[in-house]
Amino acid sequence: MERSFQVDLRGIVDLLSHHLYSSPQVFLREVLQNGVDAIAARQGLHPQWPGRIDIETIEHTGDGTLRIHDNGIGLTEDEVHTFLVTIGNSSKRDELGFTRQEFLGQFGIGLLSCFLVSDHVRVLTRSARGGPTLEWLGRSSGQYSVTRAAVERPEPGTTVVLSPRPDHGRWFEYATVLELARKFGGLVPVPMAVAGTPVSTGTLPWQVPYPTAAERTAALYDYAEQTFGFRPLDCLDLAVAEVGLTGVAFILPMSANPAGRGGHRVYLRRMLLGDEVADLLPEWAFFARCVVDTAELRPTASRESLYADDLLDATRRALDSRIRDWLVTLSVTDPATLHAFLSVHHLGVKALALHDDAMLRLVFDWWPMETGWGPLTLAEFCRRSPVVRYTTTADEFRELASVAAAQGIGLINGGYTYDAALMNRLTNLDPALVVRGLDPAELATRFDAAPEDDPRVAYILGHARRTLAPLDCVPVAKSFDPAQLPALFLADREVYRSRERGETRARTDGLWADVLAVVEPADPPDGTHQLVLNLRNPIVMTLLALTDPRLIGLAIESLFAQALLQGRHPLGATESALMNRSFSGLLQWAMRGQDAIR
Repeated sequence: MERSFQVDLRGIVDLLSHHLYSSPQVFLREVLQNGVDAIAARQGLHPQWPGRIDIETIEHTGDGTLRIHDNGIGLTEDEVHTFLVTIGNSSKRDELGFTRQEFLGQFGIGLLSCFLVSDHVRVLTRSARGGPTLEWLGRSSGQYSVTRAAVERPEPGTTVVLSPRPDHGRWFEYATVLELARKFGGLVPVPMAVAGTPVSTGTLPWQVPYPTAAERTAALYDYAEQTFGFRPLDCLDLAVAEVGLTGVAFILPMSANPAGRGGHRVYLRRMLLGDEVADLLPEWAFFARCVVDTAELRPTASRESLYADDLLDATRRALDSRIRDWLVTLSVTDPATLHAFLSVHHLGVKALALHDDAMLRLVFDWWPMETGWGPLTLAEFCRRSPVVRYTTTADEFRELASVAAAQGIGLINGGYTYDAALMNRLTNLDPALVVRGLDPAELATRFDAAPEDDPRVAYILGHARRTLAPLDCVPVAKSFDPAQLPALFLADREVYRSRERGETRARTDGLWADVLAVVEPADPPDGTHQLVLNLRNPIVMTLLALTDPRLIGLAIESLFAQALLQGRHPLGATESALMNRSFSGLLQWAMRGQDAIR
């Protein structure tokens, strides 16, 4: 007797193929899950029952069909109608015991996935609880029938028979089925074979016993290379008893994008859930790829990823703790591996150190920072300097590092990602530490003052003040090292910010111009830039010998432009015009003499 499904089957199949499953290949996984569930149910009746799953491909059946056999519990006629027809009715399933945690899936939704590759699905089933062999025949048109099979199965269990659609034959071929069966069911504890070829090892790779730890590590490295395509820098065991999770994390040997969320291979009760599962680890652990098996975490409807719930959050926190403990232990037991790890994945560790004192200590003790005294860890730097001074940009560090070092001032490049924020957290480790960003004007206080009675210095500074006044800059004459640096530009950040606000307001009209006018301080900033002329430099000494005001102005403008370029300071239209004018004027002076300057 023909009957109809209680849903729009074509619509359901369209939903499965376009919105739920990533590929038609999942049909085999769903049928295999049904077989594993059925065997688990039969073992509930007979604990020592030797379950098995056998697959025959189109090359072996002789009639162009794919057949998947299991010797599980099978179905009675009532159960056939419940599992294979009614979708979404969970109460009856609970009564029959098929939604308990021992089972991976549910027959109904799994069987529907077969319609992704086949227009006709035939199920031959015989219940271990008794009864005849039944034949269920479903069609993609939405019709199905249940009859007594013409031939009795020799034993209880279920056989799913699929006839491929004209354009889906490749999913039924031996090579494809063998590959998919190994991929999805290679770790299930149920013997499984495709045309007699075993595909299930039944053993988790990280639980295989080896004579020595070194042999186990080598085997896991080989497994990582086969699974992810890289030989790891290190590996660590994972375990979260609350969700029955075991596995291994492999540390990438190459840098990874911190914003990327690399996928992990996740098995649910030994059946592959997915090999690109995200959100298993905390965001900062982007340097690890995991393979895990879990008994309790919930899959999404597609059974290709994990359901976001409190249990997954707790698991992620447990794995977070495990990886942090591994890093801290590594600093004690294997510094060489830690150095190799940090050289590749320091961003991840520093990101964690922003919120975790244990990781901050790891960075403090082990990560070499760029300093004016060469590469030093923060611990080494603090032993040499009672004050931790840092620049907020790499350009400022490059400009000032050698000058600061020459004055005996330690300076750290805080321009790299997270570095400035990390240094501001150092007082969490030692409250006695003094940590602050470098004030460039502080350097000038360490320089030797110019002789007060030198008329040449006073004469040059007078011309320099008039030349630099339009640039919000005042000249200062000092003696400092390194002597090869003729001039040092010490920027006042508030002057820069005020100028940027003014330029932005000049380019803006309407509402935003009014908004900017409101936030602009009523009084201009008190500070000014400084151009510090180095009296130990030969160029500056030559400048002191000049008497022509025009040539002195060109020289001051050239030193100003050179100092801006040296410090990689922003060049506005005024500074660019000044630089071109000064260099052009000096070239003309050199080529044609004093009379060539206009």
